[in-house]
Amino acid sequence: MKNKKAMTTILSTFLLCGLMLNGCGDKQTAPQSPQEQSSTTQTTADVQTTSSADGILQSFTANTLDGETYTQDNFAGADVTIINFWATFCGPCLAEMPDIAAFEKNLPDNVQMITVCLDGTGNTDGVKRILDEAGYEGTTLLNGDGDFESVCGEILYIPTTILVDQNGAMLGDAIIGGQQDLEDTYKAAVNNALLSMGKAEIGDE
Repeated sequence: MKNKKAMTTILSTFLLCGLMLNGCGDKQTAPQSPQEQSSTTQTTADVQTTSSADGILQSFTANTLDGETYTQDNFAGADVTIINFWATFCGPCLAEMPDIAAFEKNLPDNVQMITVCLDGTGNTDGVKRILDEAGYEGTTLLNGDGDFESVCGEILYIPTTILVDQNGAMLGDAIIGGQQDLEDTYKAAVNNALLSMGKAEIGDE
């Protein structure tokens, strides 16, 4: 119960601050036109690594787009896991997906990235088509239970990206909105997280 309350407080604070700073759209916003998709970008608040011991994704089981199972144990193999929440109707999400695909391919072994398609259940063909066109080859989650279901329910604005450690504890602030320079923004967030652990930064690829 303590972890659930901490999770709600942390995510609500980050997401509401992001709305005020960045003007991000609600995840229920209607689809945008191609012109709006290409021009809509948001900046992110400064990334400040937290030292919270409360894991927001400590216990869950999720289903992947490929029909596999993903749990909190999958975080253990990397120092940092980047989680991007998106939806098929979200213009900024689709616009930045090629950049996400390129970034994911160049990550070192100690950093991994996954995406979560919030409206992908029942539309796996559509989700696969979007990811294939973007060149994304990583893991995508569709639905699940436990902490995963709770976190998805707390996502108010998309795209939203968070970082977690090996135990599912959140690292730094949420990155809200499409990014003009996704690689630099994500790299800064990852490096702040790694430095807080006493780990080496990731370099330019």
